[in-house]
Amino acid sequence: MSPDLSPIDKAKYAAARRASDLVEDGMRVGLGTGSTAAWLVRCLGERVRDEGLRFRAVPTSARTAELARELGIEVIGLGDAGWLDLTIDGADEVDPDLSLIKGGGGALLHEKIVATASDRMVVIADAAKEVETLGKFPLPVEIIGFGWQATRALIEEALESLDVAGRETVLRMDGATPYATDEGNRILDLHLGRIGDPRQLALVLNQVPGVVENGLFIDICDRVVIGHSDGRVEMRDLATGTVSEDRVEIGENLFDDLDG
Repeated sequence: MSPDLSPIDKAKYAAARRASDLVEDGMRVGLGTGSTAAWLVRCLGERVRDEGLRFRAVPTSARTAELARELGIEVIGLGDAGWLDLTIDGADEVDPDLSLIKGGGGALLHEKIVATASDRMVVIADAAKEVETLGKFPLPVEIIGFGWQATRALIEEALESLDVAGRETVLRMDGATPYATDEGNRILDLHLGRIGDPRQLALVLNQVPGVVENGLFIDICDRVVIGHSDGRVEMRDLATGTVSEDRVEIGENLFDDLDG
């Protein structure tokens, strides 16, 4: 592995490598978006090349689709897949109930659709993503562009009666212009500090006119795979309440020849 790789990237790689073993021949698999999901795609590309693994992937963003195709993974649409055996994705925060904040990469709408169209959702993350209470990471909310200022005002009004520590809302930018999702929508990042009742907040936000979807994933994730920089991996299963440990070898020259 490159000596320049940060401890967090090593942890992300460890989680992604372990989760990639869950993919089996013939599966239909949702692939998430973001830095940790990119490690997963590269691990799966290596298995396609070295083991002859064959599966069909439904990416949650254009950039994940592009990477998957480059690495020889068969990419299909969700409509063609019908239903997925498994979705593997990253998260910005994970609490003890496996509730999540997602959307830091801007693909929360596609990610939620794909995750809920799957038999199982597995989240891969480094240990820094584990929190006791959601909310320190800004909560992304995808909104339509028309009348977005009114939508923002309605969200801020709704937050006044909810159990959150902060109420600042920020329109996500891409340089000098508003950030656009793959669906052409905008994102408001809610700086809440602490979310006392994630389920209530999710329900309230999705009732606001102009809101397409929010980045709270409640009762969706089945398992979390947490990576550490030394290669240790913890797997937490919601259904059984069990925690198991494993270790991933972090070698030299990681993926150096994968594109060759």
